[in-house]
Amino acid sequence: MRALSEGTQWTESETLPDQAKLPDALRSLESEVGTVSEAGQHGVPEGDHSLRMTFSRPYMMHGSIGPSCALAHMDGDQLTVWTHTQGVYPDRKAIAEMLGMDEAKVRAVHVEGSGCYGHNGADDAAADAALIATKFPGRPVRVQWMREQENGWEPYGPAMVMDIAGRVDEQGRISHWTYDLWSNTHSTRPGPAGALIAGRLMAKAFQPEEPKLQISPNGSGDRNADPYYTIPNKLVQWHFLKEMPLRVSALRALGAYANVFALESFMDELAILAGTDPVEFRLRHLEDPRARDVVERAAQEANWSSDPLPPGRGRGFAFARYKNHAAYLALALTLEVEPETGRVRVRNVIAAIDSGEAVSLDGIRNQTQGGIMQSLSWTLYEQVTFDRTRVTSIDWASYPMLRFTSVPDSIEVHVMDRPGEPFLGTGEAAQGPTPAAVGNAIRNATGVRMVNLPLSPDRLQAALNA
Repeated sequence: MRALSEGTQWTESETLPDQAKLPDALRSLESEVGTVSEAGQHGVPEGDHSLRMTFSRPYMMHGSIGPSCALAHMDGDQLTVWTHTQGVYPDRKAIAEMLGMDEAKVRAVHVEGSGCYGHNGADDAAADAALIATKFPGRPVRVQWMREQENGWEPYGPAMVMDIAGRVDEQGRISHWTYDLWSNTHSTRPGPAGALIAGRLMAKAFQPEEPKLQISPNGSGDRNADPYYTIPNKLVQWHFLKEMPLRVSALRALGAYANVFALESFMDELAILAGTDPVEFRLRHLEDPRARDVVERAAQEANWSSDPLPPGRGRGFAFARYKNHAAYLALALTLEVEPETGRVRVRNVIAAIDSGEAVSLDGIRNQTQGGIMQSLSWTLYEQVTFDRTRVTSIDWASYPMLRFTSVPDSIEVHVMDRPGEPFLGTGEAAQGPTPAAVGNAIRNATGVRMVNLPLSPDRLQAALNA
C-alpha cells in the first residue's frame, strides 16, 4: 500500500475548513434543526443570574493500535473475506453490491483485530482486499493498511459545537436552560457500497447515503444532550449537519462524550453563580433516587469537600446517566497543573456506578476503569489535525495519546449492585463524566474554565497566560 501511494500522483484541492476556525465552519454548514427536548418557556432571560458559554470537541480517531487488515480469496464464483469488521453481515452486503455479486456468493468471516470501539477502517480494508481478489482468482489477497492510512482515512468521531445558556433563581435553582448542538451524524454503518472508500472511488462510483436526523433514544449526536436534571423551562436542539468536511461514523459513546463534558462543566459554573457546592447543586436538581445515590456515594468515597487544596491542585466532580436511560455514573478526581507547561496530571479517580443487577463485579470495574482511561486520553491529548487539503495527524507523534507515565495513581470504582433490577450496561457510562470532572478540577485549581477539547498543555498554558 505504501509503494502504491508513493507511486501515485494526485491532484489536490483545498476542500477542508480552516482548523483554527472549525467551530465557525460547522455553524456555517446547512443544518436541519430537530428538537431533542422542551419544557415550559423557551429562552433564557438576561441578567446577573444568567450565563452563556460555548464548548467544542474536535474530530477524534479510533486510533486502533493495529491498522486495519483483511484477507480475501476468490474461488470460482465464491468470494470469502476474513475481516475484523464489527458487522460481518452489513459488510458482506456492501461488498456484494460494490462488486455486483449475488450476496449469497460472498462470505464474510470475522477474525479478531485490535480494538476500535466503533467504526474504524476494517470495513474498507475488507472491501479493498475483495476488489483486488476478484482480479486474481484462486490467489489469496491480504491487504494491510499502514499507520498513515489508518489515521488518514478511517471514519472519525465527529466534531461538535455546543452553545449553552442558563439562569438560576433566587433560591439557587436552575429556572431556564437552552442547549444548541451542531454536529454530523455519529453513525454511518450499516451502509451500502457508497459507505466504502473503494466503492466511492470506482469508475462507476457509488454514492454514500444521505444521513438522516434521528432524535434520541435512537439518535447519535444528541445522546445526553438533554440534561437529566429537573429544569422547568428548557429547550434542547440539534442542528444536524448533513455535510461532512471529513468522513465520520461511530466512536464510543457517540455524542455523549462531548455533551456531558459541556453540560457538566456548565453545571459547575451555575453552582458557582448560585454560591453552592457543586455536589449539593447537582443533588438539588436530581429527583431520581438512584441518580442521587451514585452522586452521594461518589462524594462520600472521595471525602468530597469544597475546602481549597494547595496551589496547583484541584478537585472536580461530574455525573451522568448514560443515554438518560442506561447506567448511572458519578466520579470525583484530583489533579495537578504545572502552570509553566500547562501539563495536567490526574492523580486519583473515584467513581460510583449503578448499572442494575451486577453479574460480574470485576467486569463492571474493569469496563469502568478502561472507559475512564480512554476518556482521559481523549480529553487531554487527542484530536485529528488537518490543513486545507489533507489530514496531517498520520502517526503517533502527530496524534499523541495517554502514555503509561501519565496514568492516574489510582482509579477506584464502587459498584452499586441492584439485585433484581434490569441490566443497564456499563461499557460507555464513564466517557462523558470524565472530561467534565477534569475540566471542573482544572477550574478549581486555576480559576480558568477550559471549553475546547482537548484540554491540552498548549491550550491550558495559553489560557493561564491570557
